[in-house]
Amino acid sequence: MLEMAHSTRHLGADIGFLGVLHTWGQNLGHHPHVHYIVPAGGLASNDSRWVTSSRRFFLPVAALSHVFRGKFTEGLRDLYKRDKLQFHGALLKIASPVSFRRFLRTLFAKDWVVYAKPPFGGPDRVLKYLARYTHRVAISNYRLVALRNDQVSFLWRDYAHGGKQKIMTVSAREFLRRFLLHVLPAGLVRIRHFGLFANRNRSAALARCRTLLGATDYAESPPIPEQRCPSCSAVMLVVERLTCAQLHFRLPRNSSTLRKAYADTS
Repeated sequence: MLEMAHSTRHLGADIGFLGVLHTWGQNLGHHPHVHYIVPAGGLASNDSRWVTSSRRFFLPVAALSHVFRGKFTEGLRDLYKRDKLQFHGALLKIASPVSFRRFLRTLFAKDWVVYAKPPFGGPDRVLKYLARYTHRVAISNYRLVALRNDQVSFLWRDYAHGGKQKIMTVSAREFLRRFLLHVLPAGLVRIRHFGLFANRNRSAALARCRTLLGATDYAESPPIPEQRCPSCSAVMLVVERLTCAQLHFRLPRNSSTLRKAYADTS
């Protein structure tokens, strides 16, 4: 995107964007992908003006797909030369140099898909969505329902069936296996900034962008209001929020009245 946007054939501007690595799905399966947030424009090469992208598209996705395919396969080729790739199971058949080169050629026989779209609900909604994942790993405490008889129960949303919330129960060993899939190796950064957002020039570049866009007086996010105890008025610290399902699993077995209340509310 940096290279194509800089080209005068396309946007002719220096752009900035941030990427957030997201590796899990609702059931803690391994689903690595990256969300990128890109402003719809950039700075002209001499910083004299803000260049707005076309209302129809940001950059041509067909051209982006060809560039991405070329860079991705070149990266694979470089890793293979440096002996950084491992081949297991069915992939053993492409481990030899001749087979690997043949495999790379097949990648160019397929169309690669690059997809870009404006955010549903506006940019604020996208930022709030991604903010939930930037400093968390795989699963939040509120989704943990129970640990009983070496079985872990947790909440998940089945998006294949209308986003219905369900409870999944797996062995403790399987739960740990899934969870550890999403612990990043040392040195691998979850959030990365590019172009105008890069750390080395972010302050000056963004200040220039705000000046050109007439947004020098931008508001900081309002502070989160304190929650106070209704009895003593002291500031309350939220330790944990319990869902109905968590209350159900944590109630004593002889708490029939409370269990009936749970059943009525659910």
